[in-house]
Amino acid sequence: MSMRNFLLFGFVAALIIGTGFLQSWNSALLILNMGLISAIMALGVNIQWGYAGLFNVGVMGFVALGGLASVLISMPPTTEAWAAGGLRVILGLILGAATIVAAILIWSKMRAGKTRGFVVAAAILLGFIIFRTVFDGGVAAVEAVDPAATGYLGGLNLPILISWPVGGLLAAGAAWVIGKTALGLRSDYLAIATLGIAEIIIIVMKNEDWLGRGVKNVVGLDRPVVVPKEIDLQNSPSFVESAASWGLDPTLASTLYVKGMYALLFTVVLLILLWLAQTAWNSPWGRMLRAIRDNEVAAEAMGKDVTARHLQVFVLGSAVCGIAGAMMTTLDGQLTPGTYQPLRFTFLIWVMVIVGGSGNNFGAVLGGFLIWFLWVQVEPMGLALMNLITAGMADGSALKEHLLDSAAHMRLLTMGLVLLLVLRFSPRGLIPEK
Repeated sequence: MSMRNFLLFGFVAALIIGTGFLQSWNSALLILNMGLISAIMALGVNIQWGYAGLFNVGVMGFVALGGLASVLISMPPTTEAWAAGGLRVILGLILGAATIVAAILIWSKMRAGKTRGFVVAAAILLGFIIFRTVFDGGVAAVEAVDPAATGYLGGLNLPILISWPVGGLLAAGAAWVIGKTALGLRSDYLAIATLGIAEIIIIVMKNEDWLGRGVKNVVGLDRPVVVPKEIDLQNSPSFVESAASWGLDPTLASTLYVKGMYALLFTVVLLILLWLAQTAWNSPWGRMLRAIRDNEVAAEAMGKDVTARHLQVFVLGSAVCGIAGAMMTTLDGQLTPGTYQPLRFTFLIWVMVIVGGSGNNFGAVLGGFLIWFLWVQVEPMGLALMNLITAGMADGSALKEHLLDSAAHMRLLTMGLVLLLVLRFSPRGLIPEK
């Protein structure tokens, strides 16, 4: 890395450290943790766009699948729900999958013609009726079991750290299915397809209560084994004594310790993924992807399987986003499908990649930290600025009220302004691809 790049990362580090001194270390560590997760998401999008030029705007769908993995892995199973209708739900899903497989086999085995179309349609209709008959009864039975507290099947009651790679695998599986059908589309159509599929994933998560409680949310997720609970630290005489030696209140010290442990875990994951991404970038595989990105026709003429390589990189980038989604749900301690909004998980991540520098993994990481810091801090800074501007205005003034109300929109204004400035003065990003 050049001295300029070190200075850019140092500047972002200074912003976070300055938040600790000027506001609170709680806020600084929270920004750091979400910055680490955002950097991983940006890394996943950069693998798709920077490596292969794939325009995926369905980021939030893969992030949500990672979050769902945290519930399916770490939460204890709801035994009453399983007894009431769990097997019927599983059988219904198997029947639904079997219907799709049967339709594909019929289509591939029969000769083209009207008869094939009628047979496939009849198989799908019959399979759908059987699937809904079995599945709906099981879902109703599961969701009727104490809906205020559970109303879902629960998970496997395994350590939540296992959900991080599982979240990546779940997102990768969905990406493979999407890629097999959508990667043949032109870039603008691919963007529409991925956005639509991501919305479908979110809608399913919001409405299928048996899966993850829908909009009722799943709360009380376990923490990684290396991250203790604050109350346990506060009840530990050695920790209280250590906090006192630093002049810290035990409550504050326990919060900082927990967030610091999360930051350590997230940093390890980011460094591993960054190392893997850089190794892939500098390998013959990475050079081949860049050749495909720059000129598909020439690469295909040289015997490269463009579609297969696109599918590979689409799956890998989505898996990284899934890992980040599982990490974020672990940090929050709850799954809230209503928060998976395109503004936060698609637009913001793309701004991170563009501002940091698409095609450069370090640029994507820098963009993740910088844009997340601005996203969190701009609104309170904007409110303070508006208070300063309107300090001399009379109370009840229409202009004063308008200016104070507009502070809530400073985030969007700032994101647009930063994006315009970077595109004007550094069109390839703050750390451009070599």
